[in-house]
Amino acid sequence: MAKILIIDDDASIRALLVAVLENENHKIREADDGRKGLRMFQEDPADLVITDVLMPEKDGVELIMELKEIDPDAKIIAMSGGGRGLDATFNLRMAQDFGAQQLMVKPFSTTEALKAINTVLKS
Repeated sequence: MAKILIIDDDASIRALLVAVLENENHKIREADDGRKGLRMFQEDPADLVITDVLMPEKDGVELIMELKEIDPDAKIIAMSGGGRGLDATFNLRMAQDFGAQQLMVKPFSTTEALKAINTVLKS
């Protein structure tokens, strides 16, 4: 069982990931923006952070940089469906450059999500 923090402004994505991960007996916490997610991580670090790249308040790339400052070994999965005139691949490459270990393009299947999550947790 891992402590997983899901950070995404899209409630439906958070709900999907919560349902999948609770079924795997993980302890889940959620934040709807990067600023809240960072504060939650500072108060109680997670074993894994799954974050959207494009969010209000604090975007995912900035969040990843700050998480890595707090904990250089933080395990992070970045996800994006694109936006702001950029495609998901560009957003995710930036997230990877700053420390995300796995990337997920929205929409993703539960199988894809579990594979990425298990890969990162085992690393």
